[in-house]
Amino acid sequence: MDLTVPEYAYMFGFLQADGHLSQQSRRRGRLTVELSARDIDLLRKFQKLTPYNSSITERTRSTNFSETHTAAIWSLCSLEARARINELGLPYGRKSKTIAPPDAEFSRRDYLRGLIDADGSVGFTSKDFPFVSLTTASSAIASCLRDYARDITGAERILKRNNRDDIYNILYLMEVAQRLAADLYYPGCLSLDRKHTAADALSAWSRPAGMRAAYTRRRWTEHEDRILLQLNSPPAAAEVLGRTIQSCNLRLWRLRTDQAPKPSDQ
Repeated sequence: MDLTVPEYAYMFGFLQADGHLSQQSRRRGRLTVELSARDIDLLRKFQKLTPYNSSITERTRSTNFSETHTAAIWSLCSLEARARINELGLPYGRKSKTIAPPDAEFSRRDYLRGLIDADGSVGFTSKDFPFVSLTTASSAIASCLRDYARDITGAERILKRNNRDDIYNILYLMEVAQRLAADLYYPGCLSLDRKHTAADALSAWSRPAGMRAAYTRRRWTEHEDRILLQLNSPPAAAEVLGRTIQSCNLRLWRLRTDQAPKPSDQ
């Protein structure tokens, strides 16, 4: 499972969010992924990517949401396969707060698409605004998506757990969601078909006439950071840089408290 390969990066992200590793005595154990039967094709693709014997079964049972829900379950028992997946960062047992992006090099957008397909949503809000979202209990996963989305779209997000569930609900809307979805769900990528279809549909949206234009964040450069630190005065820097005093004051505070990287020569 080379995570620089897009398909494996996606698969691992999906397994971290929706897979379960269990272990028993005498080195026995199992990796399982349970999805709605409508998504069984994705499990078949995982099975094809995995060079070990595995099985896909179906079962029908009643749930809180449906009297007859049919699920598809992929099961993999190989000790070698389980050891590799565990080594990459899928723990045994409960995992929601402890999972994190791999330490080794990996394809970030494919990995994040796997997480969103498993634990996120893509589509339109009740007001017909495009959105991309991810729900996670892991601070490391939340930070990974925030940083990647910032690099792709320029949109900043402040991460904060909600009070009810103690989880992160990270949401991107409108043009930002369009740009992020277009990057994550590129043509030919491995994904849930229904979410890829939803992501493609976002591109047709346009901002309604009369709606205020989206704010485009102006990112700070090292040159501006140097001037700000040299002047050491938000009002003076605001006049020189053409920024607001509030923006300069906040940036200066972040630089002084190491919440933003200082220029390389500082």
